[in-house]
Amino acid sequence: MRAMVLERVGVPLRLMETPDPCPSAGQAVIAVEACRVCRTDLHVFDGDLPNPKLPLVLGHEIVGRVVAVGPGVSKNLEGWRVGVPWLGHTCGCCSFCLSGTENLCDAPGFTGYTLDGGFATHVVADANYAFTLPEGLDPVATAPLLCAGLIGWRSLKMAGQGKAIGLYGFGAAAHILAQVCQWRKQEVYAFVRPGDEAGRRFALELGASWAGFSDEMPPVQLDAAIIFAPVGELVPKALAAVRKGGTVVCGGIHMSDIPAMPYRLLWGERRIVSVANLTRDDAREFFGLMGQASIRTVTTSYPLERANDALADLRAGRINGAAVLVP
Repeated sequence: MRAMVLERVGVPLRLMETPDPCPSAGQAVIAVEACRVCRTDLHVFDGDLPNPKLPLVLGHEIVGRVVAVGPGVSKNLEGWRVGVPWLGHTCGCCSFCLSGTENLCDAPGFTGYTLDGGFATHVVADANYAFTLPEGLDPVATAPLLCAGLIGWRSLKMAGQGKAIGLYGFGAAAHILAQVCQWRKQEVYAFVRPGDEAGRRFALELGASWAGFSDEMPPVQLDAAIIFAPVGELVPKALAAVRKGGTVVCGGIHMSDIPAMPYRLLWGERRIVSVANLTRDDAREFFGLMGQASIRTVTTSYPLERANDALADLRAGRINGAAVLVP
């Protein structure tokens, strides 16, 4: 197999060839068809997320076909197209797992962080955390749904059923979520980095009721706001934009420090909540509604060997939609 490997934090990935993997008990070997490049991959690369497995294969939005299974996994899984998300394993016995909140597991495994991921031709995954996908799906178009879509969906559930939803950072997650909001008859107010006219136009093309810069106020009070950009200073801005009783959801796994702010921004029973990882139930719910919502992903494809270019383009904000590696 070939893989783009992170050997040290902050050092460009290196293309390496190794023997094809063999599955252990409970595992499946998957031939990767597509893997989205996520901002979380940048956080691991930069060391914002501590103690990654090293050497490490990044990538946690994987679509591929099962080519081999280990003991304890049905042979019927071989040949199926599956998706592998960020949550790659849970202990199954801590209080969180037992209470239905496996996303908060005390001893989890994360694909592309503590477990090798999909910046490769093959990946080994816990078969219980690789879910089958419909045959007709395009792998490249589907890969962004495995994190951007799932985290976006979990964030929207936390945001609630309000009519006016603000989305700060209009990248892979927001461009999917905007379409879900339209299906749910919610209005989208999109915020992009100041000066990003291309991003503003992109949001309007995807049906946003309004699109402006993150230092602007929307034309209406928001019922909720979801922050996908890893920028802590957006939290007080979002609080100022939501109505009394509104919710600000922080949808990323990492964010810069939130600055000091006056209590009046929080007063009025406004709430700040974070989204941590996802659950398998989130995946089942989201993929169940995907066809009804007619979600279309916008992607830019890169060959596996150009993973470093994809990371650089993502960092620089040169991608509208999602970057996807195709081995």
